[in-house]
Amino acid sequence: MGTAGFDRKEDYWPKQWAEAYLNFAANEKYDYISKMGIKLMFMVGWAERGDGSADGHGNSVPRFHVSWGTGTGVVKPFVEKAYETKAKGLLEMRFRHRVTSLITENGKVTGIEGDILENDNKERGEATSRIVVSQFKYSAPHIIIASGGIGANHELVRKNWPQRLGKAPEKMVSGVPAYVDGKMIGITENAGADIINRDRMWHYTEGLQNWNPIWPDHGIRILPGPSSLWFDANGNRLPAPFLPGFDTLGTLKYIQDTGFSYSWFILTQKIIKKEFALSGSEQNPDITNKDYGLFFKRIFGKKAPGPVEAFKEHGKDFIVSDNLQDLIKRMNELSGDHLLDYEKVKSQIEARDRELDNPFSKDTQVNYIRSTRKYLGDKLGRVATPHKILDPRNGPLIAVRLNILTRKTLGGIKTNLNGQVLREDDTIIEGLYAAGEVAGFGGGGMHGYRALEGTFLGGCIFSGMKAGKYIAGLK
Repeated sequence: MGTAGFDRKEDYWPKQWAEAYLNFAANEKYDYISKMGIKLMFMVGWAERGDGSADGHGNSVPRFHVSWGTGTGVVKPFVEKAYETKAKGLLEMRFRHRVTSLITENGKVTGIEGDILENDNKERGEATSRIVVSQFKYSAPHIIIASGGIGANHELVRKNWPQRLGKAPEKMVSGVPAYVDGKMIGITENAGADIINRDRMWHYTEGLQNWNPIWPDHGIRILPGPSSLWFDANGNRLPAPFLPGFDTLGTLKYIQDTGFSYSWFILTQKIIKKEFALSGSEQNPDITNKDYGLFFKRIFGKKAPGPVEAFKEHGKDFIVSDNLQDLIKRMNELSGDHLLDYEKVKSQIEARDRELDNPFSKDTQVNYIRSTRKYLGDKLGRVATPHKILDPRNGPLIAVRLNILTRKTLGGIKTNLNGQVLREDDTIIEGLYAAGEVAGFGGGGMHGYRALEGTFLGGCIFSGMKAGKYIAGLK
């Protein structure tokens, strides 16, 4: 609750949802997902560690649970239930249907209408046709909106961008598919819904351009361990607490205040092998396919996981070299800004490397690396043995250009604890519900200003469950 920082009048329902979710997570959640067939990995991650203060935001202990099967494993039991229901004649799936409005009668939502798009089987990464071939209209006593946030609509992201995060990025990559464009939020607002906390959002600073994209501007996030050295576009090493894995929004503001929407990691092969994980089911075939052999190869093998090595070879944002001078030269060529000075960057890396000459250090990042390795999960799978960046035995050297990656919408449609959509005066719009990210994962923003990671999928499950149970209980 401290991380959320609720401080607005409209935070009444978000706070109610946050308290309800914490109760669910601490008690019912594990049994609920276990009965659904969802299993968790034995290694618990430690994401978003905060600003370094004992009473500040962030996770004080490891609590990031990865599902055995990744997102595919989470979705699978729900998909199977959907197809079982379809086979019984109780569910119809309508693809290529685009909702354009909600049908209302006497203040109650009674249906949806919109466009039917022509069939299109484009190759991976190509936008499908938006040619309208017909219209549709469906009626139902209960309508649930579960359309996601605004992350693919960069114009809308910039429009809602808060001043507290600095200037809105001129260039971003999309961490969500093109259909996550916020249109259903606007359509629901037109039906009378109260949309709150539009300025609360959660975007990442470690985005890569996907060399094998699924959707336009497809970005993949690096989930970094703590050892990469982080530099801004001007070649200044980022200060604490803006270290890998610490403070997502604080780092975002720091980078935006430089006047550039990108930054750099400089690391070694030893670091990328141990510490680089990439977001997405496709980037984690060992966990997605529940392949123990491949998973242990990730931890104990000599190379980075296959998808990471593929990005290193094919990714536009990666540079590999056996010496720093050449690396800096090519970094300048890639950015086109030519802001990096070799001697300046070299002196900062050398200063950091000197801190490894004895067991005591004044370098916050070095001390942090040593501290994290006291947690067995990090030592085994996430944190490389401390070593000098410029020692050739640890090479080659690797530079990675980091882009701003759009991802989560923390505000959204205001709902009560049944998932019912509310007007500005808190009256209920009969027949209309919202779940997941479109509702700020519950109530219009249960995370408040910041997330702790690991609460996004949980929020989707919880808000969907609450709406479903309420509707099922109606006579």
